[in-house]
Amino acid sequence: MPDRFPAAFFAAFSAALLTACALALPACSPQDAARPALRGQALHDAPYARDFHLIDADGQPRSLADFKGKVVVVFFGYTQCPDVCPTTLLELAQARQKLGAEAGRLQGIFITLDPARDTPEVLKAYVASFDESFIALTPRSPQELAALAREFKIFYRQTPGPIENSYTLDHTAASYMYDPQGRLRLYQTYGIGADAMAANARALLHEKSAD
Repeated sequence: MPDRFPAAFFAAFSAALLTACALALPACSPQDAARPALRGQALHDAPYARDFHLIDADGQPRSLADFKGKVVVVFFGYTQCPDVCPTTLLELAQARQKLGAEAGRLQGIFITLDPARDTPEVLKAYVASFDESFIALTPRSPQELAALAREFKIFYRQTPGPIENSYTLDHTAASYMYDPQGRLRLYQTYGIGADAMAANARALLHEKSAD
């Protein structure tokens, strides 16, 4: 039995189908191609969490510009936090270890939401217990803390404890990651894990310029 359609028909149909599929794919700009795949919520060019101007545990003023050339992870919490804060800081310390020779290019920054109890001495000892490279920062006043929380979209609230005058803090459990140029790039949810943190940091450290 002869073929119902000649070979030339199939060749033309295949070419048309491939063209249609190519047109259906989303366009990929050079900028998109230069950006690495990251685990978490991408926040490139987000109009918030752009910078901070705080005091570290040694009384020195700090901002994101101090860490240019490094991937920076910023996390808000408090030293008496029972679970979220130590888990996140431990994962971040493990992520640094996974980077090997590039560990020094991942900077962890812990911003206290409880400056009344988190004195500079307490903060310095706390972050060093996870990694000696970590830096702890403190707002100078409740008003500065409130303004910072609004800028970074951080929720925090005191919850009374079982003992008089005691309390815990409910707070946002995620962290922000910045690229070596100081640009906000990623919102990492709680429990993302050391492997994912390390992979995100490595991707940003080796990201090709979009220029």
